Order: sequence, then C-alpha cells, then structure tokens
Amino acid sequence: MKFTLTMSGADLLLLLPEILLTTWLCVVLAVDFVWPQLRKDRLAYLSVGGLAVVLVTLFWFDLAGISGTLFKHMFVVDRLAIFFKILIVGTTLLVILASMDYVRRFRFFRGEYYFLVLMSALGMMFMSSANDLLSVFITVEFSTFGFYVLVAYLRQDLASNEAGLKFFILGIFAAGLLAYGISLVYGETGKIVFSDIASASATPGLVIGFLLIFAALGFKIGAVPFHAWIPDTYHGAPTPITAFLSIAPKVAAFAILLRMLFVSLATFKPAWVVLLVAVSILSMTYGNIVAIAQRNIKRLLAYSGIAQIGNVLIGLAAGTKMGSDAMLFYLLTYLFANLGAFAVVIAVGNVIRSDEIEDYSGLNRRSPFLAFAMLVFLLSLAGVPPLAGFIGKIYIFLAAIDEGLYTLIVVGLINVVIALYYYLVIVKKMYINEPVDPSPLRISGPMTAVVYVGLAGTIILGIYPRPFIDWVVGATLMFSNLVGPTASVLPPTVLPFGG
Repeated sequence: MKFTLTMSGADLLLLLPEILLTTWLCVVLAVDFVWPQLRKDRLAYLSVGGLAVVLVTLFWFDLAGISGTLFKHMFVVDRLAIFFKILIVGTTLLVILASMDYVRRFRFFRGEYYFLVLMSALGMMFMSSANDLLSVFITVEFSTFGFYVLVAYLRQDLASNEAGLKFFILGIFAAGLLAYGISLVYGETGKIVFSDIASASATPGLVIGFLLIFAALGFKIGAVPFHAWIPDTYHGAPTPITAFLSIAPKVAAFAILLRMLFVSLATFKPAWVVLLVAVSILSMTYGNIVAIAQRNIKRLLAYSGIAQIGNVLIGLAAGTKMGSDAMLFYLLTYLFANLGAFAVVIAVGNVIRSDEIEDYSGLNRRSPFLAFAMLVFLLSLAGVPPLAGFIGKIYIFLAAIDEGLYTLIVVGLINVVIALYYYLVIVKKMYINEPVDPSPLRISGPMTAVVYVGLAGTIILGIYPRPFIDWVVGATLMFSNLVGPTASVLPPTVLPFGG
C-alpha cells in the first residue's frame, strides 16, 4: 500500500534513515572516546551494523512506497531519492569493510576515520533528497568536509598531503562557483525550489547561474573540463577513500543533476542536451586516451572513472525517462565493478605496498581468486558480455539512439575499444607475465566478502538484469510527464542473458 506523508507528527518518519545514521555515527565517536583501548576493527563492525540497519530501513521505504516532503518542499523523499540513498549506504558499508586492514597503517586517529566516513555518507544522503538550491549548497559542502580530512589522512605521506591540499583548494573554488550560481538564479527568479524555478523565463543571469551550478556539480562528478583534481587526489588518498570518492559523491551529485535538469530546466532541454553531449564526448575521449599512458593502477582507474562518467552522461544527455533509467542502471553496474576493482587494488596493496601496474605481473600465480575477480571487473567496465557493464552500455546507447544522438554513439563505441585495450594490458600482466615475488597473497575475511559482493553484482546484473531494470524504472516514474517519451523498458531482444 502506497501512502504519502505531509507536514505532521509523522514527519520524523521521512527522516528516519538520516536520524538513524546520525545517531550511529555519534555512537561510534562516543565509543571510541570512552574506550580508547578498544580494538578499532570493533568500531568498523559497529559502523557496518549501523549502516546495515539504515540499508534495511531504506529498502522498507522503497517497498512501502513512503514519500513526502519536508521544510516547504526543500527536502523530498521519493523512490528516486531512496534509490540513490541505497547506493550511497551500500557503497559506504563495503568501503568500511575494505578499509579494515588498511586502517592499521594509520599511526593515529583510527577511530575517527570511521566517524568521518559515516559523516560523509550522511551528507550525501541529504544531497539525494535536496529539492532546492539552498539545500544543494549546504548538503554538498556538508558531505565534502569529511573528504577534505580523509584524503589527507596519511599524515606522513607527501602524496596524501598534496592530494588533500589540491582537493581542498579546488573544492573551495567549486563551492564558490556553486554559491555564486545560486545567487544569480535566486536574483533572477526570487525562488530556490526546483519546481518553482521551472516557470522562469530564460535571462542572461539565469543562464550564467545555472552554468556555474553545473560547473560546480561537474567538479563533484569529475567530468571534463572539471576533472583536474581527480588523478592526483585518487593517487595520493588512502586507497579505500579513493574507492569511496570514485562512487558515492558522484552518485549524490547525479541525484541533484537529475532533479535540476528534469524539473527546473525541462523547458530548456535543447540547450542543456548540447552541453551534456559535449561534456560526455570530452570526458570519454580524454579519460580513455590518457589512461593508456598510466603506470599506476590508481591513476589508471582515475582516468577510467572520468571516461565512465562520460558514459553516464550519455543517458543524461538523452533527456528522456528512458535516458534517466539507463543512467541509474549504469550507475548500479558501475558501483559493483569499480568498487570491486578497487577492492582488489586495496587487497594487493596491503600485501605488496605498491600500486604500480607492473607489480601486478603474475598475480594469477600469487592469487588466482584476486586475478579472476580483477578480470571480471575490468571486462565489465569495458562493456564485455555477459557482464553488467555490457547491459549498462546497451541500455545507455539505446536511450541515445532513441533521441538520434548518433555522434555520441559513434564516439562511445570508439571509446569502448580504447578502454578495452588498456584494461587488457592489465589482464595480460596478471595472466602472462611472470611474478617478481611468487609468494601467495592472503586476504582477510572482510576484504574477501567485499570482492564476492562485487563479483555477484557484476555477474547477476549481466545475466539477469530485469529485476534491477524494473527497480530503476520505478525510481524515475516522477519524470514520466516532465521530459520526453515515457518508454523505458528494454526490448527483450537486446537482453539475451535473462532479460
């Protein structure tokens, strides 16, 4: 039974996931303060337990159809917001599990690490429900504060210090762009709620304002030409934080972009489609070409991530409900494959203390499980059937074809070939090259669990995607009458692996 909540005493129910996570991160911080001698992996399990409760709550929200708005429509809870929150909380849970061995490297502040990760996740959950420009600014900055510290967490590592400084400087610059853009839009319209802005007519101030907002959000998703922070930040940050940055903030930023473009700027669709097509082409091409020259696995995945964001923008550029469905499904496939690849990087790095691609030589002889997992994740990122990435790319390309974006399709297909090349270079090193050190690699139980989750998601979404497609189709029902055609279900003929 579906029901809608309004401003009443039941409003607290709409905030239940955020209230639970806020309570839990306070508990984690208090436990670490009161019992400083407590083993820090206990705090990790405590954090995972809290996130699991929040995740179950979010699934209940989705199944029960709970929806509503708070604070005069500034905070919205609907299936779209719930979808993004599930992705954010799920990513955070896996990142904490993948962090447990890595955190032992820290000389100080091990307990605070888990608190900051949870705090960043809370900010991104609020981002997913932001329904006005003021909430966008506050939630974006709230989620970023934790990352400023986490990126520079390796205090004795110059690369981490450099990454943190660059991320902070460029983050402040993006915040300035966001604030200035919001002030221009408010000055032109006198409104901040997305649906209220939709009726505004185009003026130079309004156009410049939204361009500045898009630039700030482009920084969050790492799209070209707003990508400058990504390679050095990914390289220098603790690897679990690199994995976190590669997924969660981008998911939250896309939640805002979807609402802003499909609601506030629906009448200006022809203009922003051209902008998104250009950014998508630049991101795919630049990311894939520069990735070829990389010798560090984290930098390679950083440039690969820029290219993957270009793929996601194909669905957004379609400007239709089918495009938004494709975008959400692609983000889901990207979550499992990319987070799984980073889990392998963390597991290998914990043992060999190196992130150079050359050190992956002979990985199959040292750990057949990790080598096979990395093979699956890289092939999925490249879009090879029958893995999840293949279905995601098919869905994205179909949405673009439906809108006649053939140039974007051609560029996208060319970039698939380029990406496959540098992914296969890693596969060649793992399976053909001889290892420098033949000793076996052993990984912990939590890390093994993360890799298995990534494998399960990558394989299941490729072989039997239909339930997940139905999920994303339901999450975007609000867009059915806003922009473009409503057709959004893939034809069975393009889903030969169980559609």
